[in-house]
Amino acid sequence: MKEALEVLHKYWSYTSFKKPQEAIINHVLANQNVVALLPTGGGKSICYQIPGLLKEGVCIVISPLIALMHDQVDSLKKKGIKAIAITAALRQNEVIEAFDNLMYGNYKFLYLSPEKLQSKFIQEKIKQLQVNLVAIDEAHCISEWGHDFRPAYLKIPILNEIHPNTPVIALTATATKQVLNDIVTQLTISDAHIVKQSLIRKNLALNIIHSEDFYYHIKRIMGTSPPPSIIYANSRKKVKNVSDYLNKNGFKSTYYHGGLSAEKKEATFADWMTEKTPIMVATNAFGMGIDKNNVRYILHLDIPFSLENYMQEAGRAGRDGQDAFSYIFVNPHTLSYIKELHTKNTISVELANKVYLDLNQYFQIAYGELPQQSFEFQINDFCTHYHRNILQTYNTIKLLERESILIFDERFRKQSTLKFTVAPDIILAYSTKNNSGIIKTVLRSYGGIFEYQTHIDEFLIAKKTGTTAAIVKNELMLLANHGLATYRFKNNTGSIQFLVPREDTITIRNIAANIQRQHKVKASKVAAIMAYAQNENICRSRYLLDYFGEKNSKDCGICDVCKPAVSSDYHQLALDILHLFSGKKTLSTKEVVSNFNIESAIVLKAIQILLDTNKITITSQNKLEKVLK
Repeated sequence: MKEALEVLHKYWSYTSFKKPQEAIINHVLANQNVVALLPTGGGKSICYQIPGLLKEGVCIVISPLIALMHDQVDSLKKKGIKAIAITAALRQNEVIEAFDNLMYGNYKFLYLSPEKLQSKFIQEKIKQLQVNLVAIDEAHCISEWGHDFRPAYLKIPILNEIHPNTPVIALTATATKQVLNDIVTQLTISDAHIVKQSLIRKNLALNIIHSEDFYYHIKRIMGTSPPPSIIYANSRKKVKNVSDYLNKNGFKSTYYHGGLSAEKKEATFADWMTEKTPIMVATNAFGMGIDKNNVRYILHLDIPFSLENYMQEAGRAGRDGQDAFSYIFVNPHTLSYIKELHTKNTISVELANKVYLDLNQYFQIAYGELPQQSFEFQINDFCTHYHRNILQTYNTIKLLERESILIFDERFRKQSTLKFTVAPDIILAYSTKNNSGIIKTVLRSYGGIFEYQTHIDEFLIAKKTGTTAAIVKNELMLLANHGLATYRFKNNTGSIQFLVPREDTITIRNIAANIQRQHKVKASKVAAIMAYAQNENICRSRYLLDYFGEKNSKDCGICDVCKPAVSSDYHQLALDILHLFSGKKTLSTKEVVSNFNIESAIVLKAIQILLDTNKITITSQNKLEKVLK
């Protein structure tokens, strides 16, 4: 362990391991298989990176997320450690060069997706390597009961056949007892040491807020000098709107979602890490792999997609052991939204078959053929050609990727930017003179385009103007050439690589049972998170521990269910609230709370009782209104 501590200090500047890390690393260094269940922030990557550095040869890391692979590789490179990720973006000659580096260039880590591992060429190249460890990140993906099931994970044991004497470490932050059993069984590591750390932090208070007025509660929770915090919302538009609202109200906030440019993401992340903008408003695209231990608040304005997602996201608070708080906003809107989202994201076998057939036709693939090359792919053009909904199509292609039918490189998310650099009247005059419907559409579609570089979608503009993306691009470039705008075109063409020969309906028929089974699993997870959100009787920590198979009879004493409320007669308080409506048609939640000199949670509880008993209702303007009988 002395050598391991020296490596830890040399590359990570730590002088000691966290409690479970040492035991895990000792098992791996002794060439023993391990399943490690560590909560978010538990330091999972160090558990395989240090043995990978100490042992002779290359550590292969299987990871489901390309973005996370690149983050890990970049992080290792900054430490002076040689690592490489082989993705669909690399050409054949680049893959060959990468394996040459792994064999002769003292590279220590090879990151692969489970889909890429299925390539016979990749498998043959791995046979030539000296592999010291196989690390499987997000190992819950191997179980159909896991929250991100990836059928390609089931093929990972091919590495056991190629290198039978190489130890395996499987890592995950969230897994039920059933999922843990699946990990051991599917990876054929029945002799594995299972090292578990409790998922619940004693310093993290889990809370539900029954209210629609989240703006009021954000301001109340954050106070005048907010600590580092993350506010999660389920749409890009909501993320930006909330961040803008906070900045207008004296808070320092930034926002993050998958549609931002790489430069914008990096700047946003840096501002949050340095606490220049301590409040991060984000979709769940943010958070994977972050290393910030002093986050105090995690707020979910919408109900998370599953209890597994919630545990990962809430677990990003309080890693320093100091008091931290998690809040979920629950109201009729957030409850109905999570159900509607589940319905929209449920892809039928019939739709999967139609999109698969369209893709084969789009790329002119013959029946029985398996193309060896990747195809350039622009999802907007594809959806326009086949009159398909872009979100449904995207989700369907991701499903086909999860089922190992194809590999989908999502570079299409890169967006061009445009900024008008002259006064509005000059742009309008130019538009009128040239009879440009394109410029008029841009002006109607994008606010702030005279103030800053704005992300635009050439395909969307083309659709609105009845033209093509190429014509839109040419006109905007002409505008820039005339000195009227700054236009940065981004080639957002992605790629698709097929993994199985074209067999039309047979292909989808082979995965139909998987699709339907996953529908049931996802439905059960939505039901579980909704039950948790509506629970008011069981300690929240104990509720979650039970779900994840940890038996603990003690209440946490700090969640909203456990924390003793100020003594109050809810019946009398409810009557007092109803009395407030005398002479007033509607009141906001904030107005009601401000009328009582008691803890706001008690007033909110009384409001919820009145809503549940149909004494008051919520208007379309998010106001409270007394029900007249």
